[in-house]
Amino acid sequence: MQLDHDTIVAPATASGGALTVIRLSGRDAVAIADRLFRGRRPLAACASHTAHFGTIEVEGRIIDEVVATLFLAPKSYTGDDTVEFSCHGSSFIATMVLQQAINAGARMAEPGEFTRRAYLAGRMDLAQAEAVAELIASTSEAAHRIATHQMRGGYSSALDRLREELLSLTALLELELDFGEEDVEFADRNQLRDTMQRIGSELKRLSNSFQFGNALKEGIPVAIVGAPNVGKSTLLNQLLQEDRAMVSEIAGTTRDVIEEQLTIDGIRFRILDTAGLRTTSDRLEQMGIERTHQSIERARIILWMVDATTLDQAPELPFSLDEEQQLICVANKIDTATSTTLPPLFLPLSARSGEGMETLKEAMRKAVPAINEEETIVTSARHHEALERGLEALNRALKGLDSGLPTDLLSEDIRAVIAAIGSITARGIILPSEVLAHIFGHFCIGK
Repeated sequence: MQLDHDTIVAPATASGGALTVIRLSGRDAVAIADRLFRGRRPLAACASHTAHFGTIEVEGRIIDEVVATLFLAPKSYTGDDTVEFSCHGSSFIATMVLQQAINAGARMAEPGEFTRRAYLAGRMDLAQAEAVAELIASTSEAAHRIATHQMRGGYSSALDRLREELLSLTALLELELDFGEEDVEFADRNQLRDTMQRIGSELKRLSNSFQFGNALKEGIPVAIVGAPNVGKSTLLNQLLQEDRAMVSEIAGTTRDVIEEQLTIDGIRFRILDTAGLRTTSDRLEQMGIERTHQSIERARIILWMVDATTLDQAPELPFSLDEEQQLICVANKIDTATSTTLPPLFLPLSARSGEGMETLKEAMRKAVPAINEEETIVTSARHHEALERGLEALNRALKGLDSGLPTDLLSEDIRAVIAAIGSITARGIILPSEVLAHIFGHFCIGK
């Protein structure tokens, strides 16, 4: 794919702050910047990675006092000459600087074009480029840590190691094809199987991490579930510290799922307040209960609430769990209960007064697996799909190995695994332009 080197310009910061950074990048970035900027000397005479105070002037009129930071090719974000003007945060100033840069020969950057150029120039691989967007969009510490690890190449390094091992296997298999008449095996089949199974286990681990990684990125879904009038809506309000849900002593008040977000120790949770579970002839309430069961199915954590004032023995769970879900049992209304003896595993709580809330929050936080700084967690649906394709091809290769598949066909299956892994980072290949346009089209302008 041909690299673009024309000069692009865009704000690199969100509007509304005290400062706005205007970024220019391309073959004429320095020349265009010098048409606007007045400092002690022209930027063309300055060294790379230096900052310079001066003014932006239009027809002799000073628009703003700015700091111009210079990054010369190839040691810049995009690989091209780049100049960043740090201006005051006025939208008028930003508009004037952008317009003057365009008048001087730059064009407005497309969404994600700076990062796309960085990828095409080899400054980062595709997985790292996507991590830039993930980092910008991160709304919790956990999502930020995952994106940072990916942007720094930790994810790519793990995939590259697997890819290199597969390339070695392919080389040995294809070497056998060159000596087909001698009937020589360069790749020991038992060792080949062991290596493929180990790589398959790692690919499976990465693929399986997507569900958790996507939940961390979007927010861990938590369903508050229980019979009518056990205090589910009161608990939601207590968690949020605001009156978000209607609270009433009338059973069946909540008839639809209410969703809100809460962050605990850097983890974002999506709290789902659901309709009470009971047998009813009310059609509207039945619809709400159906949606409660749907919420239970998609939740990773289920807060099962019971009424401590009527609790004399451990109740039977009114729904089923899968192996990925965590159950937290809560006995509410302990402030009005006559007995303080609760069944095992039930946390005492008063959603009305807030008693026991910190213990509940701690239980919610512990229900989320700890994030290892060096552990690779998949958060992208595109990456997950590629890993699944790789696993499918690897399983074909293993079955072929067991059934005595000819070497050339076995090599083709392993090459399919390599292609699937390689599509994640795109190292060594250039993806079709429409794929790149889709990926980088989700970025904001200026990144």
